[in-house]
Amino acid sequence: MYSAGVLGRRIISAGAILLAMSAVVLISRVEYSTPTPRHSSGNGAQRKNLTTLLEIAVQFNRDYESNNVAAVYDQWDASSRAIISRASYIRRHIECPTPPGPATVEGASPVGQGYWVVRYAISGVQFKDYWHYDGGRWRFSLLRSNPAAVRLYKLPFAAYAAAVGCTSP
Repeated sequence: MYSAGVLGRRIISAGAILLAMSAVVLISRVEYSTPTPRHSSGNGAQRKNLTTLLEIAVQFNRDYESNNVAAVYDQWDASSRAIISRASYIRRHIECPTPPGPATVEGASPVGQGYWVVRYAISGVQFKDYWHYDGGRWRFSLLRSNPAAVRLYKLPFAAYAAAVGCTSP
């Protein structure tokens, strides 16, 4: 006999597995479109100020923790997008989700050469992301923010899955 807590966890786990399997099927059949830019002015450009950058960074982290990786990828700069295609990035995160936990954005400051560092914490561990304003939009730099991820994304899918401890279908 199961307690309500154990039974509830089993039901939630089964639901999560079904949801992940459905996502894999959908991802293989759906072509993603670029969403309407967040925090835009009337002409589609984002405001170039600290408040807007912090709002975008908060949403970026929420998207990442909820595995809304299409929205995450859409914030990347051109040099980061050259590392991995959008479809490959989405596939890796759908098939091998790595939810980091809720992030708390703590602030941002300029660091030179047009870049800003956004400081945030996940479970008390401090992190930094690097952003710059390019073509009327705030763009995330994967190359500066997470060189270890860059190395992983350059691996073939099977090697990537093994490296992150994922058993993909």
